[in-house]
Order: sequence, then structure tokens, then C-alpha cells
Amino acid sequence: MANKTILSIKNASYRYSDADSNDYALKDISFDFEEGKMYAIRGRSGSGKTTLLSLISGLERCSEGQIIFDGKDLKDINLDKYRNSDIGIVFQSYNLLPFMSASENIILSMDVNGLKIADKKKKAIELMEKVGLKEEYADRKVLRLSGGEQQRVAIARSLSYNPKMIIADEPTGNLDKQTEKEILDIFEKLAHEEGKCVIIVTHSANVCAKADKVFDLKKHN
Repeated sequence: MANKTILSIKNASYRYSDADSNDYALKDISFDFEEGKMYAIRGRSGSGKTTLLSLISGLERCSEGQIIFDGKDLKDINLDKYRNSDIGIVFQSYNLLPFMSASENIILSMDVNGLKIADKKKKAIELMEKVGLKEEYADRKVLRLSGGEQQRVAIARSLSYNPKMIIADEPTGNLDKQTEKEILDIFEKLAHEEGKCVIIVTHSANVCAKADKVFDLKKHN
């Protein structure tokens, strides 16, 4: 039986407000994403990968077409709630607060999302262990963590509110090959064992080889 489609991009195009009428950053894109699968989106610089991520995350609106999440058009839903509860975003540069500890970064995400959890520190440690970080890292400042460790904290943070979909922007771009493999194993488990939809924007052939499906973006102009 096919997995449930959680996200549909239907004939989506995007043109910057000050652009020429035929100058599209993205033109007529249609992709479907299912729960329980890991996807790679690849494309050369200028092909619209960052724009597509902005559209999926609701930071920008389609000039034409639709993006449907869990049966609802993004234009018709509360986008703050969508970003704070339905999707988790992982960045290449981690976007952690460097002078806070690993667990504090994760707890901050819980606080921002208004989660009612009796022991947030305990929950943060559970999430860290889930992505391969031992409890001893919980009180370590982010600045004292390696790139791979910081990315694990970033993934744990994105999981703090149990989103249905994880979007990752070049999450292995700053990592060595062995660490890249370990991070990809985490994403694969989140998709295949926990039923999340994982979407990774990447240049990496290793990421594409690991993905269940690869979507190619071509530069429009």
C-alpha cells in the first residue's frame, strides 16, 4: 500500500516582485512527497533550490500554482503554527545559539513552541541520544562541539515538537564523508522507522544515492 502523500507541489512558479514578467526563479514545478520516505532535491546554483525551500516552508508564496500540506493549501493555513509544529528545518550552518549548551538550544525550541513537558531537560537528552549524542554532551556549549555534533543537535532540536516533515538545507555540506554517512543514517531512520517525510536539498552524490527518490531542478532561464 502506498504511503500517504503529505506534501504536493502543483505547477508552482515563483517570480520576484521586481523581476521581468518572464523572469522566473522557479517555473511550473510539480512534486509529490510521501510520509516514510527520504527525498533529495538537487540542482546547480541558480536552479531555485533555496526558493523552493522558502515556498515549502511558507516563507514565500507561489506566484502561480499551489503547495498543499496534509490536504490544505499553505495559503489557507496559519503559517507560524505550520513552521512551529508541522515541519522541522535543519540548516547547513546549524543555526544554533553558540553560547548556549546543546540541551539549552533544544529546550529553547520547546519553549518557543509552547510545549507542555514536565522535564524538558530529560526530553532534550532523549532527543540527543536518538541522534547519537550521549548525555554528557547535554551541558556542553555549542562552541565546544564539532560540526557533526552540532548538526546532530540541530536535528534533535527540529524533532523537539515531533513534526511530520523534516526539511534539510545542505545538511552535510560542511561535514566529512564519515560524518555525512552518520547524519544520513539518522535521516533515513526518521523516514523509514518513524514515518516522517524527509526532504534534503543537496549537491552531494552520497545524499542522492541514499534517498528513496531524487528530484532534479533545472535552471529556468
